[in-house]
Amino acid sequence: MLMIQTICIYCASSTQIDPVYFDHARLLGRQLAEAHIRIVNGAGNIGLMGAVSDAALEAGGEVTGVIPRFMVEQGWNHTGLTETIVVNDMHERKQTMARLSDAVIALPGGYGTLEELLEIITWKQLGLYLNPIVILNTNGYYDPLLQLFRQAVDERFMRPLHADLWAVADTPEEAVRLAQTLPVWDQDIRRVAKY
Repeated sequence: MLMIQTICIYCASSTQIDPVYFDHARLLGRQLAEAHIRIVNGAGNIGLMGAVSDAALEAGGEVTGVIPRFMVEQGWNHTGLTETIVVNDMHERKQTMARLSDAVIALPGGYGTLEELLEIITWKQLGLYLNPIVILNTNGYYDPLLQLFRQAVDERFMRPLHADLWAVADTPEEAVRLAQTLPVWDQDIRRVAKY
């Protein structure tokens, strides 16, 4: 089992969402700080991203933000993080976040969060990212996507094994526990990447 020192957090930048999502984001940030686990995220200053970062920092934790230069030029970056890494583009951002992390937790989010989550799951399927991936299913937000994943397995677009590429948590506590206890996969997963 891998010693989890840094967890990558994918999540929404929206400010217009139900308060329950902010509650879970803040709780997750605090719990990671209290567990002495560094957060790496997209360095945004609003929405769930800002809430996770602020809660972790307030609890004495560390947050590394990775953000493309054009977003900094727009003033979208959190200026109080422990460390900010400015990269050239979105692709480099995602690669850097994955490289720095020992696990991923995906909170609810929009296009960007969904794209990040699906890409990291794909990388795991291909043996490019072997660490735990946890979906924090606050308020049942991810239920439709999880149903689609089940349908993909049922209709043989994916192997049943591929449904184990991620785990699902209903609470921040469970998400942290899963990230810390799920096994690291082996590159042998590549042998079954194709169906």
